[in-house]
Amino acid sequence: MMRIGVYPGTFDPITVGHMDIIKRALHVVDKLVIAVALDTGKEPVFDLPLRAKLVEEDVKSLGADAKRVEVKAFSGLLMNFAEEAGAKIVIRGLRAVSDFEYEFQMACMNSRLNRTIETVFLTASEDTHFISSRFVKQIARLGGDISSFVSPNVARQLGEHFSKE
Repeated sequence: MMRIGVYPGTFDPITVGHMDIIKRALHVVDKLVIAVALDTGKEPVFDLPLRAKLVEEDVKSLGADAKRVEVKAFSGLLMNFAEEAGAKIVIRGLRAVSDFEYEFQMACMNSRLNRTIETVFLTASEDTHFISSRFVKQIARLGGDISSFVSPNVARQLGEHFSKE
C-alpha cells in the first residue's frame, strides 16, 4: 500500500527550508501532496494560485523525485483535505523549540478530528532552521539579498512584488 503524506502550509513564499523538509519527507512517504493553504489567518503577499505555481516550479528541481510530489491548493480543514487525498501522514516542519508547542497542539486537535492520520515532525536542518517566510519577505521588502533563502524564481517574484509598493 502506498504511503501518502500531506505537507501543508501557506508557502508565502516557499523557501529552501521548505524544500529541505520536502526532500526529507520523501524518505518517509511514497507520495507527498504539498497542500498550499488558503485559510491560514495570515495575509499572504502572493495569491493562492501564484503560491501554488511557485511551489510547483521549485519542486521541479527535485528531478526524478518530483514525480512523487503533487501540489494542490486547498481550503477548509486539513484533516478533510488529507482524507480526500488518501493520506495517512501529515508532515510538519519544526524550526525551533518555539514552534513545538503550537505544532503539538495542532497535531492533538487534528488527531481528535481524524485518528487515522498521524502527524510526523521533521526538524529543520542546521542550515535552514533560521529561515522563515516572514523574515524572507521582510528582507525582500527592504531590498536585501534573499538569494540564499529562496530559489531565483521566488526571489524574482518577490522583487517584482515589492518594487510595486
